[in-house]
Amino acid sequence: MKHLSIRSKITLWFAAALVIVVSLTYVCILSVSNQVLQKTIKDNLIETVENNMDEVEYYESMDAITEPNDVDYFIRYGDAFLEIDDDFLDSVNQVYTALYNSDLFMLYGENPVAKQCASLSLQNMTIQTVKAYGVRYYVFDRELTGEGLEGLWLRGVVSEKQGKEDLSTITMLSMVIMPVIVAVAIYGGSLIAKRTLEPIQKISETVEHISRGNDLKKRIELDKGDDELHLLAEQFNSMFARLDDSFEKEKRFTSDVSHELRTPMSVIMAQCEYSMDENSSLDEYAESIQSIYSQGQKMTVLINQMLDIARLEMRPENYPKERVDLSALTDSICKDMALIKEKGIAISSHIDAGLFISGNPGLLARAISNLISNAYHYGKDNGHIDVFLKKVEEQVVLTVSDDGIGIAEENIPKIFDRFYREDSSRTQNGTGLGLSITKEIVQFHGGTIEVKSLLGIGSTFTVIFPSERGNAL
Repeated sequence: MKHLSIRSKITLWFAAALVIVVSLTYVCILSVSNQVLQKTIKDNLIETVENNMDEVEYYESMDAITEPNDVDYFIRYGDAFLEIDDDFLDSVNQVYTALYNSDLFMLYGENPVAKQCASLSLQNMTIQTVKAYGVRYYVFDRELTGEGLEGLWLRGVVSEKQGKEDLSTITMLSMVIMPVIVAVAIYGGSLIAKRTLEPIQKISETVEHISRGNDLKKRIELDKGDDELHLLAEQFNSMFARLDDSFEKEKRFTSDVSHELRTPMSVIMAQCEYSMDENSSLDEYAESIQSIYSQGQKMTVLINQMLDIARLEMRPENYPKERVDLSALTDSICKDMALIKEKGIAISSHIDAGLFISGNPGLLARAISNLISNAYHYGKDNGHIDVFLKKVEEQVVLTVSDDGIGIAEENIPKIFDRFYREDSSRTQNGTGLGLSITKEIVQFHGGTIEVKSLLGIGSTFTVIFPSERGNAL
C-alpha cells in the first residue's frame, strides 16, 4: 500500500477538522436558532396581546358615545356596551387574540384551538401550553383593567411552529451551501499545502539527484522567500557547498599525499635495486643505505604530520585544555629558537606579561614554533623576525613578521592548503603541512589566523585567540 504524502495527510486532517467544525457549528446554529425562534414567538404573542388591551372600551349606553365610528364594533355586555376599536387585531402573523369573559365565553376575536384551550384556566400574564393536532401552542392571558371591564380577559394563542418555514428554508440552504463551502475550503487548503510543500519536493529531488549522481555542485533552486522552508533550503545549499569543498580538498589531499610519497618511494626502490647489484662496493652500499634512511625520515615526518592533522580533526578529546600562560610559553619558544641563528637571521620578541588563554600547551607550542620556523625558512639572509604578543580588548593577538621573500598576492589564499608550496620560493625540504597544521591548531582553540604579505618585502602572520574570560574552561 502506497504511503500518503505529507500534502495528502495535511489535506485529510484539514478536511476532517473542517467538517467537524462546520457540523458542530451547524448543530449549534440550529439549536440556538430554535431557542431564539421560540423566545421570539413568545415575545410576539405577549406584545400582540398587550397592544390589543387598549382597543376595548366600556360604555353604559350608546348615548355615551360622543364620536361614533362606523368601523368600530359594538358588543352588548349586560346592560352596557363594549366598543372594539378597528385597530384590534384578532389575527396577525399567525398570532390569534380573542376577548373572553371570566366564564371562558369568547365574546370577540379568533382562536383556532378554542376547544383545546377550554380546559386551561385564565392566568394573568402567564404563558401556558396546550397541544392540538400534534402541535404545541402557547397561550397568554391578560386581564383587562378599567371601569366596567372587570371580568374581561384577552387570550392570545400562537403555534410553536410560527416561522419554522423560514427556519426550514434556512436549514435547507445551509445544507446546500455549507458542503460547497467545505469543498471549496478543502480544495483551497490542498492548493496552499501543495504550494507550501513545493520547496520540500524540490529539496527531495535535489538530494536524490546528488545521491544518485554524486554531484555536490547541484543546488536547490527556489523562488525568493524568507519562511522556514526557504531557510532550510539555504542551509542545505550551504551544507552541500561545504561538503563539496571538503571532498575537493580530500581529493587534492589524496593526490598530494600520493605525489609526496611517490618520490621517496621511487628513490628507496631505486636504491634497493642498485644495492642488490653484486658488483657494488661497500661505499656504494653505505651511500644507498644513507639515501634510503634519508627518504624514510622524510616519509616518517610526512606520515606523522598527516596523523597529527587526522587526530586533531577526528579526536579533539585527546588534547585536553587547561589554563595556559601564553606569555611565558611564547617567550620560552622565542628564546629557544633564537639560538638557531639560521642564515644569520635575528629574532626579537615583544611580549606583554600575564596573558592567559584556555588551551593545550603542546599544540600551542607547536603552532608558535611552526610560524617562527616558517619565518626562518623563507626569511632573507641576515634578516629579522619580530614576534609580538599583546591583548586587544578581550582577545590575545600574536603576530610573527619577517622581512623575507614574501608571497605573491594570488597565492595568499592557498597558503594554508595542505601540501601547498610556492614553486618560485619554496624548496622541497618541507612537507607543505606546517601552516595547515598551524591553522587547525588555531581553529581548535577558537581562534583565527590570517597573513598579509608583499612579494620581496616579507610576510606577517596574525593569530587572534579569545582571552581566558572569553573562552572559559
